[in-house]
Amino acid sequence: MTLFCDNISAINIFKNLVQHSRTKHIDIRHHFIGELVEDKVVNLEHITTEKQLADIFTKPLDAVRFEKLRSSLGVCIHEGL
Repeated sequence: MTLFCDNISAINIFKNLVQHSRTKHIDIRHHFIGELVEDKVVNLEHITTEKQLADIFTKPLDAVRFEKLRSSLGVCIHEGL
């Protein structure tokens, strides 16, 4: 499975958890993801912030960005509703 992330630092931490001494505070669920990356069950890939589809569900967006992300999801509005 591929997870797209717009944070290069987070990707680097997950790819080598042992190397980073600042990861001690990371919640256990993030260590679980790190183990999945290590076991090659999950692949992390970088995506630009402008193309991060998850933002439509997690952030307030201006109308232009919202419309662009919505069309990328394949969602359309029925004008009759």
